[in-house]
Amino acid sequence: MRILIVEDDKKIASFITRGLRQAGFAADHADNGKDGLHLLLAGAHDCAVIDIMLPLLDGLALIEELRRRKINTPVIILSAKHSVDDRVRGLQAGGDDYLTKPFSFSELLARLQALIRRASGSAETTRFSVGDISINLLTREVVRGGRKIDLQQREFALLEYFLRNAGRVVSKTMILEHIWGYNFDPQTNVVDVLVCRLRNKVDRDFDQKLIRTLRGIGYVFKV
Repeated sequence: MRILIVEDDKKIASFITRGLRQAGFAADHADNGKDGLHLLLAGAHDCAVIDIMLPLLDGLALIEELRRRKINTPVIILSAKHSVDDRVRGLQAGGDDYLTKPFSFSELLARLQALIRRASGSAETTRFSVGDISINLLTREVVRGGRKIDLQQREFALLEYFLRNAGRVVSKTMILEHIWGYNFDPQTNVVDVLVCRLRNKVDRDFDQKLIRTLRGIGYVFKV
């Protein structure tokens, strides 16, 4: 899951970004509305957290432009404006939820998870499985062949990404952008290292290997 935070307050943006990454999400940040709109139009994000008072393009105008262009990415408005009229304007502009500052990160996280579940239109979005392996997004539990597997944060994020794209080829660049973000050095070998670590935990002790390497292309996760 990839979340975009559009917030010009550096401390708040850092707090949210760090918290989301610790919760296993991929998180990107834009410090103005114009850049936020550009990133959201690219369609790479599953949800967005958008402040109202932004430079270059305010949050409400950003959301209205998204909806005008038929971009239905779920949006939580995060704002210091807390009157009923402010909340109504935010929701009428196209926001899906409205959270006032100061806020609890645990509440923001719960609202994001609820929005993503509703947007997917499936009651099973908290659990994914392929063959004999399954993950629970809420408990962070991974089970293969009845055996629990302990994964670190990025290992879990990579496994979730593989499961969501089961049967499809994913390149190293796609993994790099999803797990580490757009600004990470594409020449690094961190993808190879992370895939190797995940393989050692989910494939090594099993006869059937799920993670397959397509040399020069990427990886495919399938039974």
